[in-house]
Amino acid sequence: MRSHSPIDGSLLLRLARETLNEHFGLGSYSTPQESYLQEPGATFVTLKMHHVLRGCIGSLEARRSLLNDLRENALAAAFRDPRFPPLTEDELTEVQLEVSLLSPLEPLNIQSEEEALNCICPGQDGLLLECDGRKGTFLPQVWEQLPDPQDFLRHLKMKAGLSPMGWDRDYQLFRYSVSHWSEPS
Repeated sequence: MRSHSPIDGSLLLRLARETLNEHFGLGSYSTPQESYLQEPGATFVTLKMHHVLRGCIGSLEARRSLLNDLRENALAAAFRDPRFPPLTEDELTEVQLEVSLLSPLEPLNIQSEEEALNCICPGQDGLLLECDGRKGTFLPQVWEQLPDPQDFLRHLKMKAGLSPMGWDRDYQLFRYSVSHWSEPS
């Protein structure tokens, strides 16, 4: 995002909700006029039901407008997260949405897990791990479930389909931060 305009998180949540409502024929989404929504942006949309994950899909890099990215990721989280069946209309009123707006990825030049553990900021950093075409990411919110940095990295490696033990010299680690907003539960 290049804009110096403050981002209205409640607007992003409303637009994500309108996108899902429109999918079920329960109204249409509005066409907002805020210029920052036309600038490139990377979002994740998370769905929870009764405080339990129900879907989460997003973009790690800004490749389309913030508005399009938000709407596409809302639909993907609801209907294309391979870990869950598609959201039903009955679930729509029970699902809580969270929108995360990502900063650009920052590559970390590290050679060992020890260096990674000394470099990352628990509770603050989102991480992306890549190796040989495999990748996994955890938003900073995942620190709430995995507060131990070593545990966090091990689970991230497993999410990427890599061994949780050790550190391969071909691993590429990136960090990012997020601004995030949640609907009230």
